[in-house]
Amino acid sequence: MTNKKKNVREAAVELLENIEKNQSYSNLLLNSTIEKNNIPSIDIGLLTELTYGTLQRRMALDFFLKPFIKNSKKLESWVHQLLRITLYQMVYLDKIPDRAAIFEAVEIAKKRGHKGIAGMVNGVLRSIQREGLPSFEGVSDPIEKISIETSHPEWLVKRWVDQFGYERTKEMCEVNLTAPLQTARVNLTKTTVREVIEDLDEEGFLVEKSPVIPEAIRALRGNLAFSRAFKKGMITIQDESSMLAAYALAPNENELILDACAAPGGKTTHIAETMKLTGGVISLDLHEHKVKLINENAKRLGLGNIRTITMDSRKAGEQFQEEYFDRILLDAPCSGLGVMRRKPDMKYTKKEQDLYQLSTIQQNLLNSVSPLVKKGGILVYSTCTVDKEENEGTVLKFLQEHPEFEIDTSLKERMPEAIQPLVTEGFLQILPQDIGSDGFFIACLRKKV
Repeated sequence: MTNKKKNVREAAVELLENIEKNQSYSNLLLNSTIEKNNIPSIDIGLLTELTYGTLQRRMALDFFLKPFIKNSKKLESWVHQLLRITLYQMVYLDKIPDRAAIFEAVEIAKKRGHKGIAGMVNGVLRSIQREGLPSFEGVSDPIEKISIETSHPEWLVKRWVDQFGYERTKEMCEVNLTAPLQTARVNLTKTTVREVIEDLDEEGFLVEKSPVIPEAIRALRGNLAFSRAFKKGMITIQDESSMLAAYALAPNENELILDACAAPGGKTTHIAETMKLTGGVISLDLHEHKVKLINENAKRLGLGNIRTITMDSRKAGEQFQEEYFDRILLDAPCSGLGVMRRKPDMKYTKKEQDLYQLSTIQQNLLNSVSPLVKKGGILVYSTCTVDKEENEGTVLKFLQEHPEFEIDTSLKERMPEAIQPLVTEGFLQILPQDIGSDGFFIACLRKKV
């Protein structure tokens, strides 16, 4: 084995330690680790796989390790991560022989610890190799079984089973263990889907037309962020379910639209493209560096009908008069439980209490922006979560307190054909298994005339 590979595994151990200790976002730490350790591009794939895979399956790995570790309380954090990462390779990665994974683990243990630790690591891994893994069949409680098998906290599994039933929850937890496909939206003000696919093919990417969203493509090979099409402003990288927000809003040309929590600008730019560069989209976000991202995206895509303002959307009423906008999109801050495939560490840091606190913030935002919608205008509320407290719960509470709004039952007709069966009574809840995208929620409200 080359020294490079060892470097990758060591970097992964360190990375997992940092994520767990500082509750930091895995995607951000991964990028800085690659830069800091000068990880060669050939090894970036392995580092990503080891980090995300071990995080994704952490509870299952601990279940497998438990019978083989005498006193896990006394185990140093880095040793625990080293055992997890090695077991992940042994159980889930076919291309790496067990003996190579164990050899590397023992070498890292010698380097970072002492002879005793190296011996313990070797002993635990060899015992597992000899005796095999404990079976999930020993877990009798069905909720606990899903929890351990798919590494989702038990409180969350129980909550989802109450909301969606056992089968749909099990399916969602299993899909959350798989890597998401990269998807992109074609900028129809500049080009066509066909031209973009041809251009990407020529450049060596493997892409296909989305079966769900007319202006979307799916990447089967290659990162579209490095493509010519991206640099030329022909595409925006965006998840398919999040593209549906612009469908729900359905802006007409020359209208005035507010995107209340807009960064990094995927939905803002989609709305601006849908309006064929007419009218105006005003995009608000609390953080200056995020507003900068919206501006950069608008510039790259050649969209002159976007104006950005750095501000708290809860204060939008101080900036704009009542009934100023034809339509408003509020893509509210949420728990993000729909994007666990992209941020696996989120599973272990979220608490049930967070969902109730977020619901209050969402209510406040709705209360603040709703007076700015014209009579007969549309207010779209969306989140990237799959929890009823933050979704239906938040919307129904808002409607109780705001009789001037009603659910817009024509939402279904505006959706792409493949999505229409998922719309019920003016609400759209997409689970990750439905179209292979992120979990996402949309409610469309109309202000009575």
